[in-house]
Amino acid sequence: MDPPAMDPEISTAKSRIAILGAGSVGSAIGLCLILNPVASEVVLVDPNTALRDAQIKDLGDATTYHGAVGGGGVRIRAGTHKDAGQCDIVVAPLTVAPDLTVAPSGESRTDLLGRNLAILKSATNDMKPFREDTVLLIVANPCDVLTYFAQQYSGLPKGQVLGSGTFLDSARLRGILSEKVGVDASSIDAYVLGEHGESQMVAWSCVTIGAVPLDQCLPPNVTLDRKAIAIETKDKAAKIIEAKGATAYGIAALSASICKSILFDQRNVRPISHWVDDLGCCLSLPVVLGRRGIVRSLNMPLIQEEKDLLAKSASTLKEYIAEAK
Repeated sequence: MDPPAMDPEISTAKSRIAILGAGSVGSAIGLCLILNPVASEVVLVDPNTALRDAQIKDLGDATTYHGAVGGGGVRIRAGTHKDAGQCDIVVAPLTVAPDLTVAPSGESRTDLLGRNLAILKSATNDMKPFREDTVLLIVANPCDVLTYFAQQYSGLPKGQVLGSGTFLDSARLRGILSEKVGVDASSIDAYVLGEHGESQMVAWSCVTIGAVPLDQCLPPNVTLDRKAIAIETKDKAAKIIEAKGATAYGIAALSASICKSILFDQRNVRPISHWVDDLGCCLSLPVVLGRRGIVRSLNMPLIQEEKDLLAKSASTLKEYIAEAK
């Protein structure tokens, strides 16, 4: 059965996206939402009001020649957590560090997780009561654990609380494969699943190029070291952080893409962190994205070895959740 047609009002009615945090990631997301207009208004929230206001002035200069959905310019303004809770989408890049690999000296993974959870809980409580159709998008780390707790803290339906998960990892994987096989990345279907972190896995058995299985369309004399490619994919963020201190542009662009999928009810398939009943935690599997967040999860035909790796990733995440509790 065909999916329901998109409500024409979705693309023209006034829509608002809130961003929690005016740092490098939050401001980059704001810029992406301006340059590829998705909502008519972007609300920037940050307790550091001087930084927030400076970012708004800077981003405001980028709105002049970029019309919003339905006409007119994209408006970017300051807001509170209460304002955010009434927006269509809340994007939350709100942690104290860009990645668990760069915790302050002497601080353990557990310490950093505790600090990030405290920030998340405070922000979520301040946003209550949420509008009933608000979608909360976690783009902070550890993404899957924070997504799980955001579901607990917010009280929103589980399908409306999601994390960016392995969407960025999957994009990196496609980019690496594109270079190695000489095919545009948009023609490659390849997914990283599970945790956005150390236990993530590549669903190699499902990788296709133009619907043709990967092994059947490699150029002559080209072989792929799958283990090396998986490691390169997983470690790309760490190498960027080592050189420049943080990652911002990739996650910003993909966060804006997720927002567009939701607001325009596009029914795109994306590997997004969400609650998976069978595995008992939040992790990334391909889902259909619509106006209410997760429309449904897709069951990939993984081979047994991949199913075992996915289950192991889920076990790792459940250990982190238990540790946090």
